[in-house]
Amino acid sequence: MNLPNKLTLGRLILIPFFALAFYLDFPGHYLVALTIFGIAAFTDFLDGHIARKYNLVTDLGKFLDPIADKVLVLVAFTVMLADPKTTNLFLQIGSWGIILGGIGVSVIVAREMAVSSLRMIAAKNGKVLAADKSGKIKTFFTDITIVVMLFAGDFIVWLPKFGKAVDIVGLVFFGISVLLTVISGVSYLVKNKEVFAE
Repeated sequence: MNLPNKLTLGRLILIPFFALAFYLDFPGHYLVALTIFGIAAFTDFLDGHIARKYNLVTDLGKFLDPIADKVLVLVAFTVMLADPKTTNLFLQIGSWGIILGGIGVSVIVAREMAVSSLRMIAAKNGKVLAADKSGKIKTFFTDITIVVMLFAGDFIVWLPKFGKAVDIVGLVFFGISVLLTVISGVSYLVKNKEVFAE
């Protein structure tokens, strides 16, 4: 296993530690979760950069990298949505935040399942479908969304007005992320429509 694939695997290993830091109730736990998420998200940039620069692109990397991205993002949104504390990052705009958050996360899950299914169909025919540019943009913006929302978490306790303001910015970003998810999903399916024909 080469270095980029090890970084991708490391991203997967960090995910339970992120969830643990998020749910443990100690001062600054959101910022600890943010740090772990930031490191995991940075490995996404790093593994791709190293793989391309040193010609270490492999079929395993093409397959594993998007899965690691999906799991990281879906776990992050799921734990935020299911947070039982009053500092729930979707609850700061009232119960509608939870409802819209649930719909948005459902759309994200549906997109990822559709794209993953397409990749499995292609793999059966000996093809590996790498992530396209719109998917990379979506992933980058979604990572920024999660960072902003996590940053708001502890400030909701320490400086409520500031924390809620940052969280609202994060929720606007979340809405844009859902839109980008739909656009990139449709683009990916259209670009690879020949897989369905096969």
